[in-house]
Amino acid sequence: MTKQILVGGVPIGGGAPVVIQSMLNTKTTDVEGSLKQIRQLASAGCQIARLAVPNMEAARSFADICKDSPLPLVADIHFDYKLAIAAAEGSASKIRINPGNIGGEDRVKAVVEVCKDKHIPIRIGVNGGSLDKRLLKKYGPPTAEALVESAFEHLELLEEQGFYDTCVSMKSSTVPTMVAAARLVAIVSPDSAPVRRLVQDARETGRVIDATYGRRTRAVIIMDSDHVVLSPLQPETVAGRMDGRNGGEGEDAE
Repeated sequence: MTKQILVGGVPIGGGAPVVIQSMLNTKTTDVEGSLKQIRQLASAGCQIARLAVPNMEAARSFADICKDSPLPLVADIHFDYKLAIAAAEGSASKIRINPGNIGGEDRVKAVVEVCKDKHIPIRIGVNGGSLDKRLLKKYGPPTAEALVESAFEHLELLEEQGFYDTCVSMKSSTVPTMVAAARLVAIVSPDSAPVRRLVQDARETGRVIDATYGRRTRAVIIMDSDHVVLSPLQPETVAGRMDGRNGGEGEDAE
């Protein structure tokens, strides 16, 4: 069972029904045009709407739209942490950022503080077309494993600040990769704080499958069944075996 968050009163995760969300194709600075489209979406059954906030002018317009919107609104932010803060202060119901792309720890902390204070969840958006070069070097093309590792890295940045009201979106231009990322959920190293916490939760609820047979845990496989598998193989080796590559077995021998 995933953790549940509230987006303007709309529950996401934790067993809640699937929520319909759409993104506006109007300019956010067009307040009346944006509100018109939001009302049309609401009439069609949409429950949450997302708007791009590329600059401060858009952030001010976003706040005006929030005042009259019939739906909870998500501010889509890229790179500039000041826009995230402005959108949060302008009554956003959720902020979409990538913590690793907005600067140093002090900037992440500044965004987290305002979101904590206003009880605003943060959505981490991972895109196959904008993965870190380090991950592309590690995995080759934008694989499901690369998407998941990127998501966990961003989650760790938030959890280091004590922020846990998060959700993750992983997108790829190839549908099979996106589906694989969602079903696999993760093949990750056991070293990060979010993964250690997830393993501990799984142990406490009887969802751990320990395949290490007494060896050191080198990879944690998180399944869409909510089970967590502990493996003595490196994450890259596990990923390689799952998609048909050899995966360098020699480096895993003990």
